Amino acid sequence: MYDPIMRVLTALEILQARDHVTGAELAERLEVDLRTVQRYIVRLKDLHIPIDSSPGVGGAYRLRPGYRLPPLLLTNEEAFALSLGLRALRQIGLSAFAPATEGALAKLGRVLPEALRESIRTVEDVVAIEPGPWVVSTSVESLIRAASAIRTGKRIRFAYQSHSGAASHRQIEPYAVMHTDGRWYLIGYCLSRKALRTFRLDRVTNLEVGTAAFQRPADFDARRYLEERMPFVQSDYQVDVWIEMPIEEAEHIFAPMRVVAEAQENGTRLRCGRDRLEMFAGMLLSMGRRIVVHSPPELRETFRQLARLATETAAAEKPR
Repeated sequence: MYDPIMRVLTALEILQARDHVTGAELAERLEVDLRTVQRYIVRLKDLHIPIDSSPGVGGAYRLRPGYRLPPLLLTNEEAFALSLGLRALRQIGLSAFAPATEGALAKLGRVLPEALRESIRTVEDVVAIEPGPWVVSTSVESLIRAASAIRTGKRIRFAYQSHSGAASHRQIEPYAVMHTDGRWYLIGYCLSRKALRTFRLDRVTNLEVGTAAFQRPADFDARRYLEERMPFVQSDYQVDVWIEMPIEEAEHIFAPMRVVAEAQENGTRLRCGRDRLEMFAGMLLSMGRRIVVHSPPELRETFRQLARLATETAAAEKPR
C-alpha cells in the first residue's frame, strides 16, 4: 500500500478526519497489525502531535480538541528558508509581525522532525538579521486590509498625511501594494482625484475596507508603474547628477533603485528622490567615475563630509 512514512502520515489524516478511531480500524485501513499501529502513534507523539489514547484491546485514539494541522513535508532547505523568511520581516518594515513570527516558529518547532528543527535553531543562533536605517516601519493592519481589499475587489478609505504634512481623506480602488527602497507603497485609483495615485503606506491611518466593489484592470503592472513614476515621488531631496558612465551601464546599475537615467554628453544624467543622501552619495563614489552635482546643494555637502571622513580614516594609525 504505502511505505512506512506514508502510513504514519495517513494515520494522522485519519485522526484529523474523525473524533476517535480504534486501533483495529487503523490497522485495517493501513494494512498493518496492531503493534505497528502503536509504533505509528508513538512516532506521531514524538513529533509533538497531541494524541490521546484509551485502554482496551487495540485501544482507541483521538487528536486533542482544537488541534488541526496538516503534516508538513519539508526538506532541510525549505525549513531553513521558511525560518529565514519569517525572521527577515523586519527588513521590509514589518517588525509588528514579531509576535506572529515567534508563534509560527514555535508551531513549526513542535511539528517538524528533530532534523528539520535543527535548521530553525541554526537561523536563530547564527544568522543575524537587522533592518537598515532607511527601512520605514509600516502598519501590519493596514497592509493586511489593503491586500485583502485588492484580492476581493473592494474599495478602501483612509486618512493620509502627505510628505508636506497636509492631511486628507481618500477613497480609492486599490490595485496593488509593493515594497521597494525600504518602504511599502499602495497604488490605486483615487476617486476624488480621478486618477491613479501612489501612497506611502506608513502615512496611511484608519484604513477601512468598504462594501462597494470594483474591477481591477487585468493588465495592471505595479512594477512597471512604479518604475515610471517612483523616481519623482515626494522626498526630502530631489537628486540631479551627471556621471561619466554609458547609459547602458547606468540603466543596468541604477534602474532597480527608482532612478531615472538619461544619456547626456558622453555620460548619464541621473534623477531621483531621496530622504537620505549618505547612502546614495556613497554608491555614486563606489562607481569610481567623474560626477557632477546639479542639485541639491546638500548632496555636495554630503560629499564633503564623506571626503573628510575618508581622509581621517586613511591617516589614522593602527591602535597599538
